[in-house]
Amino acid sequence: MTQEPAVIHEIRGGIATVTLNRPDNRNSMTAELLDRFGEATRAVREAPDVRCVVITGSGGCFSAGADFKSIVQRDDGPGRAKQPHERSYAMYEPFFGVLDFEVPVVAALNGHAIGGGFGLALLCDLRIANADAKYGANFAKLGISSGMGISYLLPRIVGAARAAELLFTGRTVRGADGAAIGLFNEAVPAADVLPRATALARDVADAAPFAVREIKRALRDGLDWDVRGHAWREAWAQAASLATEDAREGVEALLAKRKPVFRGA
Repeated sequence: MTQEPAVIHEIRGGIATVTLNRPDNRNSMTAELLDRFGEATRAVREAPDVRCVVITGSGGCFSAGADFKSIVQRDDGPGRAKQPHERSYAMYEPFFGVLDFEVPVVAALNGHAIGGGFGLALLCDLRIANADAKYGANFAKLGISSGMGISYLLPRIVGAARAAELLFTGRTVRGADGAAIGLFNEAVPAADVLPRATALARDVADAAPFAVREIKRALRDGLDWDVRGHAWREAWAQAASLATEDAREGVEALLAKRKPVFRGA
């Protein structure tokens, strides 16, 4: 039996829907999923008449982030071996394709979004959350410095103080609580997430397309939008942290489902 694609995309009525499709692995950032996501977003960008994009996941998770049983850095492809910071950046690069959409992007966060999966949600312009799901950047609880530009994106969405609290503690928040602090546009029951996100995308798609694209450009210019540049700088710190004993302890504790004991080394 042929397995379904790791990422599916379809376009209807000017709305493109991109779906992470490895629910058995919580839509984690495996090499397969990342590669297929890059292909799907390129195909959508090249398609005519797309006015809005919806990104969602299948199953109970939007994306659990890195697959710590598999890879947390990437060093595949031809040419020389990558340096540690390059491998950290390469892990997130396929998701950065979201930044290249000129049209608005709506995240339909059907379930939990953690780490890099949370970062993918932050790359989107609008976010509809599952009120009962968990969301957050748990890097500090793993002994790992943040990546994917999350330390750049999060304060621009919820403010510096709340971003600092979430990043320093690595704590997750429920969707309903995230909506209360402006992290999400709305938090709704799980069954309503995709329909509500699609309805929002329909509202966007029905507006004047040239005006919407220019408004999106103006918003980003006003925020001095440089996610990739910041993510590149973050990658150096993340690579250094991955070489520590604390990171080893954090990942081992995660896989063993126990509390880590960090020693600052």
